[in-house]
Amino acid sequence: MPAEEMDAWERELDVVMGRVGRHFARAEARQRARGYIRGLVSEIKRKNGWQLAEHIGEQTPDGVQRLLSSAVWDVEGVQDEVRAAAVDLLGHPKGILVVDETGFLKKGVKSAGVKRQYSGTAGRVENCQIGVFLGYASRDGYALIDRELYLPAEWAQDPARRMEAGVPETIAFATKPELARQMLERALEAGIPARWVTGDTVYGDDRRLRLWLEERCQPFVLAVSCNDALWDGFQQIRADALAAAHPDDQWVCLSAGQGAKGPRLYEWMHLPLARWGVEPGWAHSLLVRRSLTQPNVLAYYVVFAPPETSLSDLVRVAGARWTIEEGFEFTKDDLGLDHYEVRHWAGWYRHITLVLLAQVYLMAVRQQAQADEKNGSATRPDPLLTA
Repeated sequence: MPAEEMDAWERELDVVMGRVGRHFARAEARQRARGYIRGLVSEIKRKNGWQLAEHIGEQTPDGVQRLLSSAVWDVEGVQDEVRAAAVDLLGHPKGILVVDETGFLKKGVKSAGVKRQYSGTAGRVENCQIGVFLGYASRDGYALIDRELYLPAEWAQDPARRMEAGVPETIAFATKPELARQMLERALEAGIPARWVTGDTVYGDDRRLRLWLEERCQPFVLAVSCNDALWDGFQQIRADALAAAHPDDQWVCLSAGQGAKGPRLYEWMHLPLARWGVEPGWAHSLLVRRSLTQPNVLAYYVVFAPPETSLSDLVRVAGARWTIEEGFEFTKDDLGLDHYEVRHWAGWYRHITLVLLAQVYLMAVRQQAQADEKNGSATRPDPLLTA
């Protein structure tokens, strides 16, 4: 890397570490965290303790392991800075909050929260941990901005297992939608500019989450299962039955955003729902998506939004859910989101938070490189940043 470009990277790292430095009790931990971030954004294949320690210049992984276990630093304070930094880089009044989960395949039964459970990452039941994440998407890009580790009920009810994995006494069982609500509440209370919330059926099928968003007058486009019963007037009707009862000429072909092979084109139908007791200026509806090549493959979304919202806006929000999947792919492939070898609760949160911080660092480098290029500077973004 040319010296000029290396200096630019170091300046951005100074800025990032300047934001989070006060959350580390000692300079040793702060400097090791800086080295950890450097290792995460490097080209080393596995971002585990040994590899990161070697990249930092340490002969053993003891210091790295200490950073993830016993070193004194405020992981939630760093997490708050991650969210704030991401908003500084991407914030926009039409921003979209995206909730989703991802699996972390594991061996054995000791890692906090691990069990045989369905992993969307693997597409089947596997021995894994599940992390629930909050993403933020805007016209300027997307980022993962918060995280929670899902603790299955059998873990929550097993004191010996909890103690061995370091699960805090304050942590009780919470469903994935409940974890999503905690993160959404933190983001919204922090004033993050977000016009919309979206997520898949795990979250859309949870009526309590939907009601909580409605009570906050927070617009959403949430996927629901085909058999989800929706109120239309004085009766509840399944989503698929509502769609089937309408003429076939109501479909409109629109793009849900750019994919790897070009626009994600689908047919869409938007059906207003008659709901009583709705606040003035708000409306419920059902959005239906149909595949162009497989007309029998449909997806359903419950919408809560101002009645004048256009179909194209709803489709844009529904399509934003893919940004968090791209975020998972990038942070796993390039930043080692799933490369950790820690078993304890605190270790999981510390590694994941540092990965999200590394992601923000790369975003800052990319934006600065793009600005320099526009201004005629020779500094160019690293290929890693355009992945």
